[in-house]
Amino acid sequence: MRYIELLSPAKDYDTARAAVDHGADAIYMGGARFGARHAAANSLDDVARTVEYAHQYGVRVHTTLNTVLYDNELADAEQMARELIDIGVDALIVQDMALLRMNLPVELHASTQVGTTTPEGALFLEQCGFSRVILERALSLEEIRRIREATTVEMECFVHGAICVGHSGRCFLSRATSQRSGNRGECSQPCRLPYDLKDERGRTLLAGKHLLSVRDMDLSDDLEALMDAGITSFKIEGRLKDSRYIKNVVNYYRRRIDAILQHRHDILRPSVGVTTTEFEPNPHKSFTRGASQYMLYGKRSGVASFDTPKAVGEYLGTVESTSRKGFSIKGKADLTAGDGICIITDGSIYGTNINAVEGGTILPNRMEGITAGAKVYRNYDHRFSLLLDRSRTQRKIDCKAELALSSDGISLTLCDEENISVTITRTTTLEAASDATKMADTARRQIAKSGGTIFSISEVAVSGAEYFAPASLLADLRREALEALRVKRIQRPLSHKIMADDGSARYPYQVVTRYENVTNSLSREFYLSHGAKQIEPALELQPTAGERVMISSYCIRREIGQCLKQNPTLKGNLYIEHSTARYMLGFDCQRCLMTLTDCSEKKK
Repeated sequence: MRYIELLSPAKDYDTARAAVDHGADAIYMGGARFGARHAAANSLDDVARTVEYAHQYGVRVHTTLNTVLYDNELADAEQMARELIDIGVDALIVQDMALLRMNLPVELHASTQVGTTTPEGALFLEQCGFSRVILERALSLEEIRRIREATTVEMECFVHGAICVGHSGRCFLSRATSQRSGNRGECSQPCRLPYDLKDERGRTLLAGKHLLSVRDMDLSDDLEALMDAGITSFKIEGRLKDSRYIKNVVNYYRRRIDAILQHRHDILRPSVGVTTTEFEPNPHKSFTRGASQYMLYGKRSGVASFDTPKAVGEYLGTVESTSRKGFSIKGKADLTAGDGICIITDGSIYGTNINAVEGGTILPNRMEGITAGAKVYRNYDHRFSLLLDRSRTQRKIDCKAELALSSDGISLTLCDEENISVTITRTTTLEAASDATKMADTARRQIAKSGGTIFSISEVAVSGAEYFAPASLLADLRREALEALRVKRIQRPLSHKIMADDGSARYPYQVVTRYENVTNSLSREFYLSHGAKQIEPALELQPTAGERVMISSYCIRREIGQCLKQNPTLKGNLYIEHSTARYMLGFDCQRCLMTLTDCSEKKK
C-alpha cells in the first residue's frame, strides 16, 4: 500500500487555503528568502498560518528554499530553515547541497533545480539523505521507470502548468541577458521572447517567432501510468498564479485522482476531507498556452508555441463572417459580455473583450485582427470566473459522535475518519425526560450540527435518553468537542521520512561541472566528501560569453521538421537572435538534446 499526493502551489496564505479547500494533499510555498520564485515570498507568520490550516486536514506544507547560496548567505539560510522547521513545515525543497551539511531535522526534497534525469543521479541523492527527488520535467515515462527500478526514494513530477524549456537548474539564459538569474529566483524568462532563426551565412529562416516558448503541460490523462511508473507526488506548477487558477486546476486533478483511487486498492490518499464545490472544474478555462504531454512518451515535435508565449485559452472556432461592429463564429460559441478573447490570424495575435452578444453576432471592444477564417480562443471566461469566486466550497472530515446522558452528567465523544477522538464531559444533575424517544431525536439533531467547522458528523449514537438535557447544553458541548478535535488534529505529528547522510555515497562522476553551481564552501565540502575529484568554478559566478547557457530536451530542428536523425544530410550551424543576444544551437543527436551557446557581443 502506498500514498499518492496531489501537490499544489501557493503564492500566499489565501491561495494556500484555496488549494487545501479544493482538494490538495500538500502545498508548496516560498518563505521570506531563498526561493526560486522571488515574487512569491512569504513571511514566517504567513507560513505558520498556512501550516495550521493545512494540518487540520493532514495536508503537508513544503517550503521552497531552492536557490543556490553564497557563502555570506549560509548563516541566514540555516536560520531561516530552522525557523521554518520550528513552525511545523513538513519538508524543505532545496537545490544547494549546503543544506545537507546543516543537520536539519526535516525532510529534504531535491528540487527540480537539481536537474535529476538519470537513475545514478537519483540514487546518489537518495543515499545522501534526500527523502524525495523532484524529477526534470522533460523525462519520459520509460526514463521515470528506470529511475524507480534503481531507487526507493519518493519521486515527484510536474503534471500541469508552465514548462521550463531548458533543463531546470542548468539554464543560464536569464543571466546571459540580464542581472537576473533563474538559479537565484529571478528568472526574466527570455525563453518567451521572439527570436529570428538564422543559418551560418546569416540568412533568416524564421523571423520574429517564439522559438523557445513551449506549450503548458497537461498530464491529466496519464496519471495512472505515472502512478504505475513509481511517481509518489503529482505537482501542479504555478506559485505566481491566483486563487481562481488554484481552485479550478487543483479540484480538476483531485477529481481525476479520486476516480483512479476508486478502482485502485493498492493506493491511498495521504490527507482527509471530502471537497464539494458549486462548479465543474475545467483547466482549459484557466491560464494555458495550449496543452502538451511534452516528452512523456518520447522526444517529439508539436510542443512549441511559436506564435505567442501568452495564454491563448480554450479554442472556440474560426470567424465565419464579419460586419462593421461584430462577427460570427462557425459552430457553437457561448461567448458572453465580459469575456476576453484571443484572435490568431496569419501568425499574428490580437486580443479584445466582448461588449455584448446579440443573437449570433458577437460585438467586441475592437475589431482589429478579426477577419474571416481567423482562429478564436477565449482566454477569460467571465461567467466561469464568477462561479469560482462565488462557489461555497467546503472540505469536510467525517466524524461519528457518541452522546451519553445520565443522572449525574453528560459525555460527548467525537471520532473522525482517522480514529482521532476527543471526549468532553459535564458533571451536572439531569432530570428524567418526559419522552425518551423525543429526547433522543432532539439530541441527535443538536449534535449533528457541525455548522461552519471542518467536520461533518454523519452518525450520532445516543444512550441514556431517559434523561433530559437542554438544547443549549448540548450545543455548548458540541462546539467544545468540535474545537477540541480540530486542535488535536493540528497538534498531532504527521509522519515524516527524515533521512541521514552517512557519507558513504559516492558521487557518480569524476567532475562536478560548472553547471552544477557549487557557489559556497559547504556545497564544495559536500561533493569532496562524496568522492568528487574536481569541482569546476560555478557558471553562476562567471560571464556566460562562449558558454553553454541552456540544455534542453526540446529541439528547434525537430520542431520545424529538420531533425538531423531523420535527415542527416542537413549541414551548417543554426543561430537564434533577439536584439543583441545571439546563441548558437548545438544538437546532441545521440542523446536527443539541444544546447544554446552564448555568442552575443557583450558591451565593454
